[in-house]
Amino acid sequence: MAEQRERSRRRGQGELEGLVLAALREADGPATAGWVQERLGGGLAYTTVITILTRLLAKGVVTRERAGRSFAWTPASDQAGLAAHRMRRVLDAESDREAVLASFVTGLGPDDERLLRELLGRPGDEGED
Repeated sequence: MAEQRERSRRRGQGELEGLVLAALREADGPATAGWVQERLGGGLAYTTVITILTRLLAKGVVTRERAGRSFAWTPASDQAGLAAHRMRRVLDAESDREAVLASFVTGLGPDDERLLRELLGRPGDEGED
């Protein structure tokens, strides 16, 4: 038991969330918490998996649908979409969005900067002013 707690303390922030999301992405469709727990192995408690899934639901990263007396969980987006969601959360937490974005863009390599310019040059889904 002490060994399990020791391993839990060593996990990085968000590591369990990442592992749960990776397991969900491997599923052929919506997956139950029990399936995720079994997939992850390592003695993770069912309640821990439920807690992580509930936190991911609150963040909008997963969706759930009723499956009998339980729920089946699905990632709300692919891996690129989830990474973009994390980037938006970081940006939203900062008070000076312009400074953060400017710092990010100036730190890009030439290929990434070119790609970003191409993406920004595309017409968006919403009407332009």
